[in-house]
Amino acid sequence: MSRRYLAMLLALAAIWGASFLFIKVAVRELTPATLIVGRLGLAALTLALLLPFAVGTRETARQLRENAGWLVAVALVNTAIPFWLLSWGETRIDSGLASILQAAVPIFNAVIAFVAFREVRVTGTRLIGVAVGFVGVALLVGAQPQGKVLGALAVVGMAFCYGLGGLLSGRYLKPAQPIVVAFASTAIAAVVWLPVGVAQAPTQMPGWKAIGSVVALGIPGTALAYLLFFGLITGAGAAYASLVTYLIPPIALAYGAIFLGERFGAAAFGGLALILAGVALGTGGVRLRRQRVASRRNDSGGGTLRGATAHRVRRQ
Repeated sequence: MSRRYLAMLLALAAIWGASFLFIKVAVRELTPATLIVGRLGLAALTLALLLPFAVGTRETARQLRENAGWLVAVALVNTAIPFWLLSWGETRIDSGLASILQAAVPIFNAVIAFVAFREVRVTGTRLIGVAVGFVGVALLVGAQPQGKVLGALAVVGMAFCYGLGGLLSGRYLKPAQPIVVAFASTAIAAVVWLPVGVAQAPTQMPGWKAIGSVVALGIPGTALAYLLFFGLITGAGAAYASLVTYLIPPIALAYGAIFLGERFGAAAFGGLALILAGVALGTGGVRLRRQRVASRRNDSGGGTLRGATAHRVRRQ
């Protein structure tokens, strides 16, 4: 891969890793609903300004109209609900712990696909990865004090929503361009939370840290991050873009330790290791030795077979 894609991947990990820090700071003065309205409102406005140049006004309107039903469904499942769950969860648990739990998204993706999405169902070693990842999630949730368990479960629920939302997008929103899906998701979710966010808005102007956190979450943390992520998928492939899953937790842990004074014990790092190992196995990023040997044998069968194998890898 070119250095440009590597730079995009590292930038995306740095931005999304910082999101957990900014959420933790913002929810000290804002309710989750108010935070979401500000964050998604800014993101939707930024994407709306870019759409005429990236897609065109008429084409955007056509794609919104023809995919309206699934755009609403994905906006709810992939943005409105998980954004609230993450923000609410971080009122009770540390930002670093939340980042570790979100790394389980590919695990939930594999589980949901096994049940309802046959075209992307995982089998064999990948199911072992799913089991390993769930052990890591259970270890993290079980290690929480009683007052923090609900917060951890809320972030787990966010990971489940992201897993389902990604599968729904892949099946039903292929005709729509990614930036159109991103705009619709942020705009619809902002409208959904607008009444609650306004009702729960503070009576006094929040401090500059909370306001700065909302701006950071809305423009670079959501709008710019979406553009980087979809750019990676288009240019380098979905498998390469998914590597960001491995980079976010350590970056977020570092942010939390440096700027918020968060400290993590053996359970957190043990859970992180199990989740990332499960993701590596569950997504096919790491294969067992027996599988690698079989793959080499298949590759030696001729140029046609090697070409077909390479085509399958590029599609993953």
